Amino acid sequence: MWTCKNLWKKLAPLARSSSTLCRQNARGVVLNNERRLPLVPQAHMSSGTPGSGGDNNLYYLLVGATCVGGGFYAYRTIKGDKERYQERINEIASRPNKVVPEQPITEAPGEQAAETPQEPSVEPSPVEVTEEPPAPVVESEPTPVAESLPAETAEPQTTTETESAAEPATVAPAEVPAPTPVEFPSHAPYLLIGGGTASFAAARSIRARDPGARVLIITDEPDLPYMRPPLSKELWFSDDPSVVDTLRFKQWNGKERSIYFQPPSFYVSPQDLEKVENGGVAVLTGKKVVHMDVRGNKVTLSDNTEISYDKCLIATGGVPRNLQVIERAGEEVTKRTTLFRKVEDFKALDKVSRDTKSITIIGGGFLGSELACALGRRSADSDLEVIQMFPEKGNMGKVLPEYLSNWTTAKVKSEGVMVITEALVKAVSFKDGKVEIKLKDGRLVKTDHIVAAVGLEPSVELAKSAGLEVDSDFGGFRVNAELQARSNIWVAGDAACFYDIRLGRRRVEHHDHAVVSGRLAGENMTGANKPYWHQSMFWSDLGPDVGYEAIGIVDSSLPTVGVFAKATAKDTPKAATEKSGTGIRSESETEGTASSPVASSTPEPPPVPERKDNYGKGVIFYLRDKVVVGIILWNVFNRMPVARKIIKDGEEHADLNEVAKLFNIHED
Repeated sequence: MWTCKNLWKKLAPLARSSSTLCRQNARGVVLNNERRLPLVPQAHMSSGTPGSGGDNNLYYLLVGATCVGGGFYAYRTIKGDKERYQERINEIASRPNKVVPEQPITEAPGEQAAETPQEPSVEPSPVEVTEEPPAPVVESEPTPVAESLPAETAEPQTTTETESAAEPATVAPAEVPAPTPVEFPSHAPYLLIGGGTASFAAARSIRARDPGARVLIITDEPDLPYMRPPLSKELWFSDDPSVVDTLRFKQWNGKERSIYFQPPSFYVSPQDLEKVENGGVAVLTGKKVVHMDVRGNKVTLSDNTEISYDKCLIATGGVPRNLQVIERAGEEVTKRTTLFRKVEDFKALDKVSRDTKSITIIGGGFLGSELACALGRRSADSDLEVIQMFPEKGNMGKVLPEYLSNWTTAKVKSEGVMVITEALVKAVSFKDGKVEIKLKDGRLVKTDHIVAAVGLEPSVELAKSAGLEVDSDFGGFRVNAELQARSNIWVAGDAACFYDIRLGRRRVEHHDHAVVSGRLAGENMTGANKPYWHQSMFWSDLGPDVGYEAIGIVDSSLPTVGVFAKATAKDTPKAATEKSGTGIRSESETEGTASSPVASSTPEPPPVPERKDNYGKGVIFYLRDKVVVGIILWNVFNRMPVARKIIKDGEEHADLNEVAKLFNIHED
């Protein structure tokens, strides 16, 4: 190679001079003949005359020799690099044989001497770890866990063996039970986050379409999936003193049932979910998902455990809102405040109602009014004082028209509740063993306990880690028409902000919506690809005698038209459940499909003139641009498909009295 370099140093000047001479000859030819000619004339290519073809031949020879030398140099360099790389790889590959014998260093001094002759047998591979006492632990645990157990269990064993005079073989097995058994699978084909109504409806829907599906529900509550409406309704009217423990209640129709959707025997143990032949539904209670890796299709629990999935549903629901004045009031006030949402909240408030003399409910919506009536009914048999306060002029003032809100307020008062309207809380404090609530108009209310029923905040903590969009207007995860937020991720229930093809983007916080959206999400997780078009309903009962069902947008700020008739004994929630056979009216109602409204075949009498304070039963229409966008059925039950059809049609109606006839409100 050095010979080629020396030859090039000698011939390079000659090559440069030859090249310069060729260029000068060519330039001279062009100038003399005023046209461009080939650089090397064909007639002189074979000539050896100096200054013409001979110089060109020499030039080409030198360039060719240079290229051949450069190619040979590159070949030798690459070949040498390859050999050095292979030597380096062989050296690295030989290193483990030198490191493995160092692993038994943590053993007791007495054992080192016994194991020293066996080191050559350990050297080929780290298999010797499975021959030591911790081996039973490694074999009984799943593969991901077993890799970390030997190193962790070896040190405690050696310490015990050296401190006590016991034989090592008898001490080692005592350490084996220390690791806790695996409580859940590492992978779930269908993973449902949240243990409420939406998750259970989705699980049931998935199993209906895929009978062999393996579904894992993760909930941070200690209870199996249950329905929430009875917590503020029927449970409070039970005569059974053990209702707090059994959570069984009598419906308005007298039939008894539990708040749980299914008994424990319905579910599969999380440990057995991967082993069950025909799949099943498992519930992992008391665990919270704190992180989602949507690219890796896995979630992380609060204890840093990871579970992978194929399809995932987020049905985290929401948490009760609180007033800032209560949050700033201090620990004593916080201890005497209930944010009502879960089973444990019902149990706590039940105990408070029996141990204290005064309870104040802040909030005039559905939950606040239901709890006020329930506690007011209980106060008839005790010295309990029940107070309800809210900023509106009447109960459910944001939903009902003013005249009906005033009537509802009178109904709540008749249950033994002191109602304080137009009450804006300014400050809350604890003084002389009482909670003092100061209103902005100067009024002061003293009580023993506060129930804050001021709305729900959707749980969207997973949005950041999952990269999901949260709606800035309504809150909740934004989803498409199929309730899908991202690939392999769906959202249902209170936490879903969906687009309603009739009423625009919405977020609904009611039981029926949880049932329907959960069912649809489950179907779409199994490939149905169905859009969400269902108009969900909701209902509220002020005891067994007064109740209503609603659908669509029911906002008291909208224009309303009410058509009422005289009520009969069958126009009560109690009678409605006797006819439907279930206390959760939406469960039976949502199973059917909306059909065209059909009026009664018998001639209808003319509408009964509305009398003051006589709202036994009726229909309230909510209008937007002369189109019905919401309907309340006041003590009118089992007519929801008709209401749903009216809203779905989206037509203008010249006479809503005629539309009201479709609900047969004038029948006896």
